[in-house]
Amino acid sequence: MRSHYCGGINESHIDETVTLCGWVHRRRDHGGVIFLDLRDRDGIAQVVFDPDTPDSFAQADRVRNEYVIQITGRVRRRPEGTENDHMATGQIEVLGKELTILNESATPPFPLDEYTEAGEDVRLRHRYVDLRRPEMAQRLRFRSRVTSYLRNFLDGEGFMDVETPVLTRATPEGARDYLVPSRTHAGSFFALPQSPQLFKQLLMVSGIDRYYQIAKCFRDEDLRADRQPEFTQVDVEASFVTEEDIMNAMERMVRNLFSDLLGVNLPEFPRLPYAEAIRRFGSDKPDLRIPLELVDVEDLVQNVDFKVFSGPAKDRKGRVAALRVPGGSELTRKQIDDYTEFVGIYGAKGLAYIKLNDRSAGIEGLQSPIVKFLGEEATMAIMDRVEAADGDLVFFGADKASVVDEALGALRVRLGHDLGMVEGEWAPCWVVDFPMFEEDDDGKLHALHHPFTAPVSAEELQNNPAGALSRAYDMVLNGTELGGGSIRIHDEATQNVVFNSLGIGKEEAREKFGFLLDALRFGAPPHGGLAFGLDRLVMLMTGAGSIRDVIPFPKTQNATCLMTDAPGEVDEKQLRELHIRLRRSAKSDQDDSN
Repeated sequence: MRSHYCGGINESHIDETVTLCGWVHRRRDHGGVIFLDLRDRDGIAQVVFDPDTPDSFAQADRVRNEYVIQITGRVRRRPEGTENDHMATGQIEVLGKELTILNESATPPFPLDEYTEAGEDVRLRHRYVDLRRPEMAQRLRFRSRVTSYLRNFLDGEGFMDVETPVLTRATPEGARDYLVPSRTHAGSFFALPQSPQLFKQLLMVSGIDRYYQIAKCFRDEDLRADRQPEFTQVDVEASFVTEEDIMNAMERMVRNLFSDLLGVNLPEFPRLPYAEAIRRFGSDKPDLRIPLELVDVEDLVQNVDFKVFSGPAKDRKGRVAALRVPGGSELTRKQIDDYTEFVGIYGAKGLAYIKLNDRSAGIEGLQSPIVKFLGEEATMAIMDRVEAADGDLVFFGADKASVVDEALGALRVRLGHDLGMVEGEWAPCWVVDFPMFEEDDDGKLHALHHPFTAPVSAEELQNNPAGALSRAYDMVLNGTELGGGSIRIHDEATQNVVFNSLGIGKEEAREKFGFLLDALRFGAPPHGGLAFGLDRLVMLMTGAGSIRDVIPFPKTQNATCLMTDAPGEVDEKQLRELHIRLRRSAKSDQDDSN
């Protein structure tokens, strides 16, 4: 039906006759000459109709935005002074000779350009229209280029593309599973995979040696801008490798990707131990473009009368940290109140601060409601430690260490952006030396990554599991975790020690992971890998605001699809076939009784 794509014609086609198909992006009538901007996935071409072709001119007069049309015409150079350097086809236009309306269109629910102010709910409800917008089409096209590039790279490195099952069984990977009831096995359920983790380990036992997959994964968890119930992962695993082997290969892959697709040479990837990242930045995915850092001051406030500080300072699980903001004394009370409200999202009960107006005046040169409770000695010692200068402001967090880390870590990033402190465009790093486990308030251990991660020291794992470090590593870019991985456990004895540390007894381990434990007994090689979040990677590379803007048909933040109205109810017949009976809510029972 067409000879060229709209975005594919240029000056080399001048005087050629072309046939184009697409949607009318914009229609303009200029004194008897009609201009149509015709759009397809490759771009926009300007088509001109004049009264010399009366039939086509009449058709052009009929069309409206988003009509689907076919045109045939001659490519010519645009008249001098009418060129558009902002368009790939801006030097030429097509003089239309024939026009066929292939389908009409209702008025679109929102303008199809980059300036649309339509709410996300409207865009998602009409996603098939939203994806026509050049901005969205370009993002999906770029996503396709990224996946093709990664496949080619991994193919060239000897990795084999292997598909793993989508229907599997539930595994403890940190989030709730999406369950699929079995019709043929009453009362039993499949689970959609949170990742291909166990299967890719089994592929290593099978001798595949190097595996990769662009895999769909599913997690029933609370959503944020960088989370979706279903997402895409670039999954990689290799045998007979160390951490260095995996990290070097993946760093080279990402460097090449940014260089070849964006023309960006990423800077050095520094390696930060997990403990250092948390101490300095309050996060295990720090944004290194922001120069602000957290400073511990527990030792300086343990004996002050201010219980808000001295309490956490004396608590084994507490933390008191300061965050110096250069020039922050210019912040108004309203701005400080806004930041106080912001850290409350992360569980902080408040946000103490000190403004340093005149260092030479001692404590008299400070402005803060807490100085009188801290006392001069502790206050000035804090100012010395954070190296505060005139005009600075110091924020404080005092609570459980996890609350302080999250609250001040998030505040650090927020301040960096609000106050224009972001330095440079890209700042990657590796975070390494993660703990094997994290401890909850009841003293129970949970795997920080997943329970198949190998320890740095088998002896430490056995004798002090809470203090054991893992052979895990995360790649971070601009404060976003691009991918996480580890060297895996490849022997049954170590795997059983980890299960035992997590409170998973032998019977439960055998029931849930018997197939893995058996496989580890049959010559499992040392192996490890990493999984990249493809959606996050494309989001960062395109500058999109959330991963929903780089996924064709995403879910909302409450895990619904506005376009298809999913999830939806199913009829009683289907439920009976699946051996499922729904429990009605108390409200439904009450409504029925009325």
